[in-house]
Amino acid sequence: MAVETGTLHERLAGLVGDGRGRVPGRGTGDGADLMVGLVGRGIQASRTPFMHESEGARLGLRYAYRLIDFDALGLPDEALGAVLATVRELGFRGLNVTHPFKRRVLSHLSQTSQEAAVVGAANTVVFRDGHILGFNTDGWGFARSFEETMGGCALGRVVQFGAGGAGAAVAHALLELGVAELSIVDLDRMQAEALAGRFASIAPGRVRVGSADIAGADGIVNTTPIGMAKYPGTPFDTSGLTPAQWVADIVYFPAETALLQAARAAGCRVLPGTGMAIYQAVRAFELFTGLAPDPVAMTGHFEAAA
Repeated sequence: MAVETGTLHERLAGLVGDGRGRVPGRGTGDGADLMVGLVGRGIQASRTPFMHESEGARLGLRYAYRLIDFDALGLPDEALGAVLATVRELGFRGLNVTHPFKRRVLSHLSQTSQEAAVVGAANTVVFRDGHILGFNTDGWGFARSFEETMGGCALGRVVQFGAGGAGAAVAHALLELGVAELSIVDLDRMQAEALAGRFASIAPGRVRVGSADIAGADGIVNTTPIGMAKYPGTPFDTSGLTPAQWVADIVYFPAETALLQAARAAGCRVLPGTGMAIYQAVRAFELFTGLAPDPVAMTGHFEAAA
């Protein structure tokens, strides 16, 4: 389904009010100093806008964060390139990118950071000096959250469900954290094989395609959308969980997913997705603004948005 450029421009301009973005050098008056957004599907319940705008206000910025929800706008995935071009024209400083575009967006970038290139996915796009730059803050966010919350957890064998864009970033983070054996499980086996192959050179012998059998695993990580309001349930049969295992979920809405509820009931240590959501936003905020946000303040904003 094709989208007419003029129509798309009008629809996206409607999201920003005056249609200009009001970034420095592009506007005056009482508009925003800086305009960014989130592009994805089913994102209306996201807490990200409030988190970014509140931290911007705390730092003295007139900061506007808009949702570009392909579901709400009735846009096909193929419109991503046109959306990027349009918001850039409207004066956006950048975009956060979420499901299902973290991999698709790579083909529209001028340059990628080392992290984004390694994992093959980007969740943050910055428009700078005529270029479209791609970054990945998901892995850093997961690692910071894990180190803060899950110290002392065994990292011998970990089973990860999901081999998508977020899954690639989390897999890289797990390897950096010291996981000895990482099993990747995905309904699309070819996607799981591709992810395992991506890390073959940087982590030889440590990543393989696995099955949904969690027996003997030290930890289990969910990087699929399963558990979100739009995709209820758990990514595997939780009856096999034991108190010796730890469970991490990157879904943060709801914060207490069905998987985490089952894991707590089984006596497992758990890592909710809220920590990753906050820390990836901390890094993205810095990329957008050039200012260092306060993670504690960002956590407060995130909780206040509930």
